[in-house]
This record gives sequence, structure tokens and C-alpha cells, in this order.
Amino acid sequence: MTVQAEHASEISPDRLVLLLVAGVTILGGFLFGYDTAVINGANQYLTARFSLSPFQEGLAGASAILGCIPGALVAGALSDRFGRRRVLFVSAILFAVSAILSAVPYSFTEFLVARWIGGVGIGVTSMVCPVYIAELSPAKYRGTLGALFQLGIVVGIFLTLFVNAAIQSLGDDTWNTLRGWRWMLGSEVIPAGVLLLLLTRAPESPRWLASRGDLATARRIIGQLSGSTRVEPLLADMLAAKSAEQGGFASLFNPRYRRPLLIAVVLMAVSQFSGINVVMYYSTQIFTSAGAGIEDAFASSVLVGLVNLVATGVALAGVDRVGRKPLLLFGLVVQVVTLATTAWMFSNGIGGLPLLVSIIGYIAVFAMALGPLPWIICSEIFPTSVRGAAMSVATLTIWTSCFVVIQTFPWLNANPAVGPATLFSAYSFFSLCGLIFVALYVPETKGKSLEEIGEEWGAPQPPQSTGRSAGV
Repeated sequence: MTVQAEHASEISPDRLVLLLVAGVTILGGFLFGYDTAVINGANQYLTARFSLSPFQEGLAGASAILGCIPGALVAGALSDRFGRRRVLFVSAILFAVSAILSAVPYSFTEFLVARWIGGVGIGVTSMVCPVYIAELSPAKYRGTLGALFQLGIVVGIFLTLFVNAAIQSLGDDTWNTLRGWRWMLGSEVIPAGVLLLLLTRAPESPRWLASRGDLATARRIIGQLSGSTRVEPLLADMLAAKSAEQGGFASLFNPRYRRPLLIAVVLMAVSQFSGINVVMYYSTQIFTSAGAGIEDAFASSVLVGLVNLVATGVALAGVDRVGRKPLLLFGLVVQVVTLATTAWMFSNGIGGLPLLVSIIGYIAVFAMALGPLPWIICSEIFPTSVRGAAMSVATLTIWTSCFVVIQTFPWLNANPAVGPATLFSAYSFFSLCGLIFVALYVPETKGKSLEEIGEEWGAPQPPQSTGRSAGV
């Protein structure tokens, strides 16, 4: 065998395993995005089929979000006990069950239960996927691979528009009211099935395995990810870090974890209180009020989806080159400016293209920075023993904040004492608070191993080794 052949045989398993891990992450994000967005195309036909009141129509959209909160709450403890891969397997089953039950309900109550099950799957996936990819990625590429989760979300949202439109075109309104919306919701079973297949081959987190004492399997997976020469140094780092850690939810309130916990909660809260989901959920209404001539829901959604997709690609390319903190600071600076400009335009009755450009600019920088980076940073800054519990808190924060913002926007927007100008001023203020917080408190994690990041919070340092910064 030649030297080149030997080298190829050594690195091929690494690439195959990383492709499997990346595939799981992208599909987890895709199902997150698909399940969140699919209701938008089905909603009008669902409303006609069950003769829903405005309150019930709102409940149909919120039922999945209400499932996200308990899903996020339990996912951390479950993933710490049973492993990241197994819990993701359960979430894929929840997505499949929700898709099937959402397509065949005989009553609106049955539909709500089905959507709630899917929401639990979203809550679990949004917590476990970022942790899973962080714990299996080589430090050099962890940011890029972590951003794949956000890429999966925006691709899922974007492709759902076309899936719904294709199904809708198969019949008239009567057909869509009877059957079309069922196919829209039921088609989610396909990506859920693909995720289940990938998870049968994907590895478990070597850090979780090491924390549970399964050193043989941890060694094998580390070797696949980082090469045989890195196994013992990396495993030694993991075990040394584990010996210095105390696990469990209660440990999160140890003084050592106050700063990382504060970082996680603030980043997740700011990402929602900057108003992104107001723009995503109410884009047609906002563009119409802007006088931009984009009054068609599909056209406005496609525009938002395209901007999201392209900007997330920029984040994917830059997060491991530029770093997390510089990208966050840049994004938040532009957010403050675009949101303040949008508020000023609303207050002065300026619409049309200038207002549209300002809103699109905000969407673009959010997708580059505050969209993907909180997920990446929160999955990096906690040690293995509390990472699951910490991500549960972070994910609970983002879903609770999302629910508050979405539920209050219609009332506040219609209130003459508030209106869009005041709301966008508030979103700009929250972005400014986030900018100051990131500048003062958020560390740079680019290129560091998870054990090195953990040491920054005051843990005893494990023995030095040569494989750390290049390893998982």
C-alpha cells in the first residue's frame, strides 16, 4: 500500500463520521424549521375545515410553541442520563408521530395534541442538536459545523414554502380544505424517517461516553474523529475535566457557572427581544404597511427566506475565521442601526423601498450573527457534566421569550399609544443592551477545545497535552 493510500484509509473514516454528524445536525435543524413553518401554508384550509374562531386559529399556530417549552425542559436531563444520540432518536420519532397524527385528525382537539407532540420534538432537538455537534466537532471547525444547525432551520423554513405551494396547486380550495392541508403536515414524516436512518449509524458523543465510563467506545469515536495519535491526549483531557466537575441541574447555580449561565440566558433572550420572529411571522403585514408593493404572502416569505439562507451561508463561512465575538459585535451594531432606522421611518411615515431595505438589512445581519451564534456559544461554554442542563435553561429562555414577543406584538402594534415605531425602538434598545453585554462579558471561543473553555470559569486545569486545540 502506498503512503497516499495509507493516508486516505486513515482520514476516510473521519470524514464519513463527520458527514454523519453533520447530516444529523442539518436534519435536526431542518425538522425544526419545517415543523415551525408548515402550519403557515395549512392554516387557512385548517381554519375552514374545522370552522375555527380567531382564538382557535391562533392556538393552532401556538400549539407547537407550547410543546417546545416542556421539550426543552426535559431534554437536558434526559440527554445527560441516556446520551445525546438516543434522545435525538426519540425526537425524530416525535416528529414522525406528530406528522402522521396532524394529517389524520377527526377533531380540532386531536390536531392540537398532534402539533403539541411535534413542538416537544422541536424543543428537544433545539436543545440537543447544538450540544451533539459541539461535542463531536474538532475545535478548528466547531463553529462552522455548529452553524449547520441554523442552516438546517432556514433551509427547512424556505423549502416548506415550496412544498406547501406544490401541494396547494394539486387542487382547488375545496380539495385543499378536505385533503391538501393534511398532505402538507403529513409530508414531514419523510425527513423524520431520514433522520432516524442517519441516527442508526451516527456515533454517540465521546465526551458523554467518557463521563459514563465507557472509555472503549469513547476511544474508538475519538480515533474516528481526530486520528489515532490524538486519542489518549484528548481522552486524558476529557477525564481530567470530568474529575473537576460536578454534574446535575443544581450545579448550574454554583458560583463557577454564574457567568456562563448569564451569557446563555442573555444571548437567547436578546435574540428574541430584538424582534426577529415578529418580522418572520408578520412579514406580509409589515411589508404592506411599508408600501413596498409586496402584498402577497408567498412573495414576502420567499424574500425573507432567501435573505435568511444567503446570510446564514455567510455565517457558516466566517464563524471559524473571524470568530464568534467579532461577528456578534458587528451584527449587533448593524441591528441597532437598522432597527432604529426602521423605527424612525415608521414614526415619520416613510415607507416604500427605504423601509424595505432597512428591514431586510436587519434580517440579513441577524441571520449572520444573532441567529446562529447563541446556539454555538451556549453549546461551548459549559462543561460536559452540566451542558445538557444548561442548554435546557438556554432553550427554555428562547422559547419563552419567543412566545411572549409573538403573543404581544399584534396587540401592541394595534395600540395607538404604542404602534410599530415604539416597538422597533424597543427592539433596537434590546439589541443595544445585547451589544454592550457581548462587548463586556462574552469570551471568544474560536479554536479552543471544550475543556479549555471550561477552564476559563475557574476549574482546576487538567494535565497539558499536545492534542487539545486540534481535537474534538
